Amino acid sequence: MASKSYSIFSLKCPTCHRGDLFPTPTFSYREPFAQYTHCPACGQIYFPEPGFYYGAMFLSYIGTGFFSLGVVMLLHWVLGWSMIASFLALIAIVAVLFVWWFCVSRSAYLNLVYSYKPEVAARADAGTVNVTTPTTRKST
Repeated sequence: MASKSYSIFSLKCPTCHRGDLFPTPTFSYREPFAQYTHCPACGQIYFPEPGFYYGAMFLSYIGTGFFSLGVVMLLHWVLGWSMIASFLALIAIVAVLFVWWFCVSRSAYLNLVYSYKPEVAARADAGTVNVTTPTTRKST
């Protein structure tokens, strides 16, 4: 269970893989940009410095660009849709996946900086870590 892909796609803490990064479910549009300030299980800080997640914007931009190219090429060249229909379908798909991609980009960037620590996970499982209840921080 100690893999980067598990932590990234399940939106878990990169250090312990136990605590959630976000207070709402993956596809929730209720508070789409709210994120915990630290891990509820091990206390890992999720906002180590101001502007930390600017790098996540670049990951999101690159990923969205390649995804968009792939979708339009599949719809237009393989399935024979018109260019207008391909782009309209792309806009609908991106509108639905936007919040999920935002969360995954942040999770991936956090996983680039922090790595899994089995000893921290063991302490979190044993309940010996004294962690305050995390507050949420809304990103804009």
